[in-house]
Amino acid sequence: MFYEKKTFSFIIILAITLSSSCKKDFLDINNDPNRVTENNITSELIFPQAAHATGARLASRDFQFLDTWIGYWGESGDFAIDQTETTYNISFDFGNTLWLNQYNVLFDLYLTKVKALSQGDTVLAGASIILSAKLWQELVDLYGNVPYSQAFNNNKYTQPSYDNASDIYASLQQNLDTAIAYMGKEPRSTFEKVDIVNHGDEGKWIKFANTLKLRLLIRQSEVSGFNPGVEVTKIEANGGVLHQGESVTVNPGYSNATNKQSPFYANYGLTPTGAEANTSTRANAYFVNLLSSTSDQRISRFFAPPSAGGPITGTVFGLAAGNPKGANSSAIGPGLVSSPEQDQWIYPSFESMFLEAEAIARGWIPGDAKAAYEAAVTESFVWLGVENAETEAANYLQNAVIANWNNAGTSVLEKAKFIAYQKYIALAGIDPLEAYSDLRRLNMIPNKGYISVNPGKVSQTLPVRLLYAQSEYTTNANNAKAQGNINPFTSKIFWQP
Repeated sequence: MFYEKKTFSFIIILAITLSSSCKKDFLDINNDPNRVTENNITSELIFPQAAHATGARLASRDFQFLDTWIGYWGESGDFAIDQTETTYNISFDFGNTLWLNQYNVLFDLYLTKVKALSQGDTVLAGASIILSAKLWQELVDLYGNVPYSQAFNNNKYTQPSYDNASDIYASLQQNLDTAIAYMGKEPRSTFEKVDIVNHGDEGKWIKFANTLKLRLLIRQSEVSGFNPGVEVTKIEANGGVLHQGESVTVNPGYSNATNKQSPFYANYGLTPTGAEANTSTRANAYFVNLLSSTSDQRISRFFAPPSAGGPITGTVFGLAAGNPKGANSSAIGPGLVSSPEQDQWIYPSFESMFLEAEAIARGWIPGDAKAAYEAAVTESFVWLGVENAETEAANYLQNAVIANWNNAGTSVLEKAKFIAYQKYIALAGIDPLEAYSDLRRLNMIPNKGYISVNPGKVSQTLPVRLLYAQSEYTTNANNAKAQGNINPFTSKIFWQP
């Protein structure tokens, strides 16, 4: 398989602008100043687009099937249900676009790293490695073994082999160590401007890297004999993970214009002319009932009231007829689609804090698990913009049975499941892959109300992974087939119990 990435248009525009301003050799007919070449596409030109694209991944509709599978979203009654999605009868085509798009962004980040290192710009290379680690883990968490070490060495490997998923995890830990070391170097004077993620804050980049290291560890928590001690020590020594107010986001200058809106808003908010961008996606009745039954004030931030009036209303996932129409069901709410200029999240602060709370509960990190857990829940309320967020969070933590730490249980596993269930609630529409991964790791949702009601479904449980992309069987067939016969319900990712 040959991973060939199309150059993004605004990189071309930037390159043309910069090269056109250079007077040297302007009349040399053998040196076209307006031609995009290997030399004038620099790491500093590629990185902003790659960073934007990283944020756009979870905002894209490639991951929307997970929002429906785990109970966050459904479809309005105006549309026929998706038979593949609601029956879980997935094919090799099902994750094809997700696979290709993920590799496209990874290629940009790889190219940024290579070019940055060739120029001695270790800090920009480190930022690219950190973003890459996030995307690589997501690929592994969905597909297991994937092309990794040979993926972008196109001159040597036109059909890259597949690396073992556990080996990729180990490599990502090492890569993040390298990135942290790079982040201790002196940045170029242009880094703050080029860094549309953390705006030159190397300390925040290091905390983000530590957070990703912890996420890799937490994912392996149920692997027999797994010992996170060495890596946890590194995390603690390097300043720990992201905390309150330290969300990692990207914003190159989003505006209310075509192709310039913030990615999540563009997909689930309003178009530049004020029309609804997505008329089919609605709240899932299962999740609405869960929030309503616990008086969770985040409900009005996750979802909006129906345009025809009335309370927040969801639809039943997999119901072929009888769901409320679009005007009578709830679209995505203002906590997620506040404005076309909004920052696009890459990693929310509260998600990191839930990881830390679980690590403390497991005894990996010293601290007060109850305090860490309650801080994570509170940060979710703050992040979503709930009015009087801290007071409302305190009420929820005190009064909701599923949130009060007194009900967390006594064993490590019980506490881990309790924390992960609240993380699941906090992540609605924000990072469904993390919640799906937790569900496969801990099975922490206490009922199966999120399962499709489509009578044609092929299983009473969710698939445990995706099938490899059809494009792999077309262009990299030998290596894809070497992975054996993959069953989406039984071929588990290596970290699944």
